[in-house]
Amino acid sequence: MIPEKSRSPFYPGQPVPIEYFSGRTEIIVKMERVINQVSHGKPQSVFISGEYGIGKTSLANYIRFISEEKFKLFGIHLLCGGVNNLNDLSVKLGDSIIKSGYKKNALGKVRDMLAKYIGEQELFGIKIHLDKLKEDSEQISKNILPFLVDLFKRLSSGNDNFNGILLILDEINGIANNPDFAYFIKSFVDENAISLNPLPILLILCGIEERRKQLIHIHQPIERIFDIIEVNPMESNEVETFYINAFKSVGISIDKKALSMLTYYSGGYPKLMHIIGDNVFWIDKDNSISEDDVLLGVVNAANEFGRKFIDSQVFDALKSKNYQSILKKLTKELVSSAEFVFFIKSDIEKLLTEPEKKTFHNFLQKMKKLNVLKEGSIRGEYAFNNKMIVMYIYMSTVKSS
Repeated sequence: MIPEKSRSPFYPGQPVPIEYFSGRTEIIVKMERVINQVSHGKPQSVFISGEYGIGKTSLANYIRFISEEKFKLFGIHLLCGGVNNLNDLSVKLGDSIIKSGYKKNALGKVRDMLAKYIGEQELFGIKIHLDKLKEDSEQISKNILPFLVDLFKRLSSGNDNFNGILLILDEINGIANNPDFAYFIKSFVDENAISLNPLPILLILCGIEERRKQLIHIHQPIERIFDIIEVNPMESNEVETFYINAFKSVGISIDKKALSMLTYYSGGYPKLMHIIGDNVFWIDKDNSISEDDVLLGVVNAANEFGRKFIDSQVFDALKSKNYQSILKKLTKELVSSAEFVFFIKSDIEKLLTEPEKKTFHNFLQKMKKLNVLKEGSIRGEYAFNNKMIVMYIYMSTVKSS
């Protein structure tokens, strides 16, 4: 008798724990060189660019782990959702520094500096006086570089000292359109670079490519500040290794055909890999993943992804019976093409019936209005704004095939 399952090795909808992080070997090698430079006193700035669901936050979290454990940087990872201005950013910064200090047993070194914001120790950590942080947020926001310089002086003194600071600004959608943020980033990097004793800091911004372009549009000199790390879908061999190891960790085997199907349908997107893997895990009843398990898991995953991660208007439009036949033909063509998201209108029209051709123009306009599609660089070219939507549509066709 197979024992009842209690813990899935997959993490849909959340960053992957360090012990389950896999792949991205080339990026990790490059980032270790960058981190090493910082640990020897040279400031560095990196923009981790990649579309939604590609694993930017999980990658940044793993980079923080390497920075702390291997190179002795003091890691600060700010999740900037809901942050719209520099004062908000300053509150997040102070809060994260205190939490990081507590986690790394370094709170004693910075307690004098942050004493007014630190309360008594509680069962699961330490109390932080956010109200006082908010009161001082404007003053901190005007002096973030001196604030971090003072922090590092304290962290690098005495025993068990740190070699530098890692500051990750993640989920920057809300603040990237604020001109103050763009000018702050530029002045922060430049002022530190020309100081007599530059702060050894690795500054990482995480966002979709549009956010980087947005910052450059606001303040063009930002273009030269960052080394760009582009996060693409994972290679097939990395996806296979991920699934083999994930299922193996809970005593489940997987046959070759089922593994090939998992790799194909996930498209190398970590978010889809975890959603599909989690559904397949709970469907399996004999600790051996089969093709049938994967097919059913893909159908369930498609529905889950649509409900959770696609805007309701887009979801309804993609489900429209008027568009379903067009979507199936279009998606099949895209998945088999090298570009994956780009297509030429006239090429797709050749695949359509006469009734579908009459609907195709309205389909394109509707998808553009919903920000699913955008026009390409040449006449008649279109592209999906998000590759994961292509995979969602393709997975959705499984249940009707």
